[in-house]
Amino acid sequence: MNQTKPQILLTNDDGIESPGLWAAAEALSEIGYVWVAAPRDQASSTGRSMPLSSDGTITVRQMTVHGQEWTVHAVGGTPAQTVQHGILEIIGQKPDLIVSGINYGLNLGTAVTISGTLGAAMEGASFGIPSLAVSLETDQEAIYTHSKDIDFSQAAYFTAYFGRRVLDQSHALGSRFLKIEVPSDATKDTPWKLAHLGLENYYFPVAKRRESWDQPYKLGFSILQDLDSLTPGTDMYVTLVERKVAVTPMTLDMTANLDFEEFRQQLDGEI
Repeated sequence: MNQTKPQILLTNDDGIESPGLWAAAEALSEIGYVWVAAPRDQASSTGRSMPLSSDGTITVRQMTVHGQEWTVHAVGGTPAQTVQHGILEIIGQKPDLIVSGINYGLNLGTAVTISGTLGAAMEGASFGIPSLAVSLETDQEAIYTHSKDIDFSQAAYFTAYFGRRVLDQSHALGSRFLKIEVPSDATKDTPWKLAHLGLENYYFPVAKRRESWDQPYKLGFSILQDLDSLTPGTDMYVTLVERKVAVTPMTLDMTANLDFEEFRQQLDGEI
């Protein structure tokens, strides 16, 4: 183990073969020692799940990416499970930073609890490790793929940029984590902006007609097209309307922001 550099655990939800993962690995290697541990298979939309059906196997592979040799770990599990295996078995200690991504497609608004990319960052935060979840805007057709037509270079730049800042100020995050959304037309000069999590839907489930409910079937999805109703200051507005990189500080504390005493009285029927 190279202890002279910050230790970075890199994972994703698109799987060990994803070009987005490798774009992040190359960029992050400039600021620390990168341990690559990612799901063996496509694991998008798994949230922070811990399915009992995961086999938990860890396969060590040698991969050559752009002429550089990497020792990587393919894990039979979800992104959140991969983070656990990474910390407890692969590295054997807490890394200085956990990065999840770069994801094919944005993770905006209410999609965050579905996203495996976010699930990995949430798991990192639960260990008290500074964590990033990075996503790049792509066409709908590219989501769930390993398309080589996607240019991850600008998203990789912002991955390393915020990775470096978080490492320098790790005490400022604690159990919180950062969600970073990069527009498809971003450059290194694109401004970034802090944004609240939007409460609108970015993805919508779609059901097509089928002959029988007994047939195996998966619901499809569509992506938001009407941007006029978006709320300024949210991750959706900043990314989709302002075309800036949206940075949302998030926390595992999902407690509703309300007056507890007033709410208690409502539940008691006092008001």
